[in-house]
Amino acid sequence: MEIKSLDKHISEIQGKVVFLRVDFNVPLEKGGIGEERKIIATLPTIRFLLRYNCKIVIATHLGRPGGKVNKKFSTRVLANRLNQLLKDGEEKNLVDFSSQITGEKVLKKIKKIFEKSEKRIVFLENLRFNKGEKENSRIFAKKLAKLGQVYINEAFSVSHRNHASVGAIKDYLPSFAGFLLKKEIENLGFLKNPRKPLITIMGGVKVKTKDDLIQALLPRSEKVLLGGALANSFLAGQNYQVGKSLIEEESLDLARKYFKKYPEKILLPLDAVVTTQKDGSGVAKVKKITEIGEKDYIYDIGPDTVRAYSKQIRRAQTLIWNGPLGWFEKKSFNQGSLILARLIAQKSRGQVFGVAGGGETVEVLKESGMIDYLDWVSTGGGAMLTFLGGGKMPGLKGLVR
Repeated sequence: MEIKSLDKHISEIQGKVVFLRVDFNVPLEKGGIGEERKIIATLPTIRFLLRYNCKIVIATHLGRPGGKVNKKFSTRVLANRLNQLLKDGEEKNLVDFSSQITGEKVLKKIKKIFEKSEKRIVFLENLRFNKGEKENSRIFAKKLAKLGQVYINEAFSVSHRNHASVGAIKDYLPSFAGFLLKKEIENLGFLKNPRKPLITIMGGVKVKTKDDLIQALLPRSEKVLLGGALANSFLAGQNYQVGKSLIEEESLDLARKYFKKYPEKILLPLDAVVTTQKDGSGVAKVKKITEIGEKDYIYDIGPDTVRAYSKQIRRAQTLIWNGPLGWFEKKSFNQGSLILARLIAQKSRGQVFGVAGGGETVEVLKESGMIDYLDWVSTGGGAMLTFLGGGKMPGLKGLVR
């Protein structure tokens, strides 16, 4: 696998105006940034480009504004935070914000800013304020391409989306992969031919959204350990009583199909932490799966399941984790996820190669205090699933051979 990374093509990039597509779609809290891991992960690429006298136009999406201007989703706060991270003791600002995305005014503003200093960044307003972004409009892509001389994709987490700033724009500019994109491809690519035994831990809600991943990983995995509402659908498919727990009715047949084909590989919870209150406010009890009542809500895996899953994790040579195993936002139902997070982290960075991905999985790892101990934590949830599942990745077309 050959990656067209920027460090191998520096002669084609040095001193140029670079259109850098990042994914700074981070959670916002009270007008500020709640979690900035994605922003920090792109700093090596940005600093590398500045070192080689590149002038940078940065573009990202934020939230779901629906193709309309919505101040709630303005990227100005992201530009301000990036400026703080890059200043590093310097008094002068490196990042200027453009409230417009395309057009002559933006072009003139960029030209004027870049004439002031060699080290300069222009941060564009939210790409999704223009409906052409999600429509993969060639017209919009061509307008974006006018803002730079070369294009760099540093947004693996949206590279499964066929959007203008990820897909069509590559037809109009010489295109390269950023350092973060390269690392994502290399680390996740390792999982396509993993050291065995491969143990996969899978939680979350929907079977259908993880269909490609399940199809790809089940044959390679020695065991697949299920939790969360995902496990509920598999349990219901095997005629276990799951009470009032969340299940996907449309995915029951899919769950039955997988279990029938790989009964020895798929491990279902042995017990669960339940309550009779939908909001989780009731008394939490541990029950065996065979004892779940009609009024029960399953909100976490139980201690017997934790022990059984831990035994499998300890014997792994490769670990993949995607999706929490319970209602992790509630302290009464986050223990299963936290215990396994710590064990997965403990096993990683040694003989075992440990990888995790998905927004909620990252939140659990952060809460466990072990996020930095895994070999790789992907910035992409859906993109990771698509990549490992062998789905189409428009953002990688032309960048990976």
